[in-house]
Amino acid sequence: MSKPTVAIVGRPNTGKSTLFNRILGGRRAIVSDRPGTTRDRHFGDAEWNGRHFWLVDTGGLVPDSNDSMDRAIRTQVEFALAEADLVLFVVDGAEGINPVDRAIADRLRQAGRPVVLAVNKLDDLERSTAHYDFYQLGFGDPYGVSAAIGKGSGDLLDAVVERLPPADDAEQEPAIEVAVVGRPNAGKSSLVNRLLGEERHVVAPEAGTTRDAVDSPLRYSGKLLKFIDTAGLRRRAKVEDDLEFYSTLRTERAIERATVCVLVVDAVVGLHNQDLRIATEAWDQGCGLIVVVNKWDLVEEKDANTAHRGQEELIAKAPFLGYVPFVYVSALSGQRVRKILDLILEVADGREQRIPTAEVNKVLTALLERTAPPQKPGEEVKLLYASQIGTAPPTFAIVSNRPDDVPESYQRYLVHGFRSAWPFTGSPLRLRFTQRGSRR
Repeated sequence: MSKPTVAIVGRPNTGKSTLFNRILGGRRAIVSDRPGTTRDRHFGDAEWNGRHFWLVDTGGLVPDSNDSMDRAIRTQVEFALAEADLVLFVVDGAEGINPVDRAIADRLRQAGRPVVLAVNKLDDLERSTAHYDFYQLGFGDPYGVSAAIGKGSGDLLDAVVERLPPADDAEQEPAIEVAVVGRPNAGKSSLVNRLLGEERHVVAPEAGTTRDAVDSPLRYSGKLLKFIDTAGLRRRAKVEDDLEFYSTLRTERAIERATVCVLVVDAVVGLHNQDLRIATEAWDQGCGLIVVVNKWDLVEEKDANTAHRGQEELIAKAPFLGYVPFVYVSALSGQRVRKILDLILEVADGREQRIPTAEVNKVLTALLERTAPPQKPGEEVKLLYASQIGTAPPTFAIVSNRPDDVPESYQRYLVHGFRSAWPFTGSPLRLRFTQRGSRR
């Protein structure tokens, strides 16, 4: 990665995610007083005084615990430490030094990374000097902060950027944002781990292991991809508590900011109405879309036409899926997983494709000659000319004498015709009908 990486580390409930959100300037990670809310590594693009870096939030570290989730989180923290150029060690100033803090400090010294110590929860004057006790952890000057209200965060960030490695000229490189979405336990995190080539996300057999939207960067074919592994979307009627509500909200926001959405479907369970809702939401948001049918290796009694028949059934329910690539994979074995990366680049390029006006009108003329718009007596509808007016997704304006009278069936005909000329693989296509001289 071109930008340096700062990993936030500490025991549970010291305010790591609150500090993560404070530095990024928004609620990027879920905050709860429930231990274990943060389970994966959460990546965000941070900036301070013109210096850009990756900021990584990690789960609460309990070095000596034998609990299965604590062990999984510990593995994630180890990955974060291996990637980090600097560690932001967060402790709880309201509670004072904890034995777990000392154990974490020992582990950080073993890691050999530079450490900046943040003593959090110093919200009032009575505790304003409590951070001095933390000198004994051996990381130099402790920085007293309150992540909740922003107190001391400027001085802390000054110390962070001062200790970062030299800046890279490629820091501002834009990324293709890829939201990996789907119902719980479809194998999203396993798929992202396979694509990244490492276990960067917690994977467990129980549904709902991923609670937040998690950003992970990857460079492929000269392009920077940022994968957003999301919590499984459920119908809102089944969202039972605040934590799951915010998880669902994060997923929906991930779709809103994504360039491409990868919808992961469990091949054994099949595609449900909820999968169709997720696909429709992504399509309506203007995202590129890829349908990944995972666990294909577990499907029994399949033949050469099984996948085709399944696709045709889905397209009958949601016709726009006819413009979307399907790929059948096994995240467990890695079968055909690499093809997803190539499709992501193809779909992202399709969303940005721009067609010359002369070519657009040549195709429009051919479509009109083949089939003219339906006419009503005394209400002739003419389509005069067209041009592309936008990308991401591709958007075309068609000038008509009666723009409000173009039937939806004929609009679909035009969309199909345009797509026959320019596939725009996996990308929505928008048509806007306007009156000559109109500015709408």
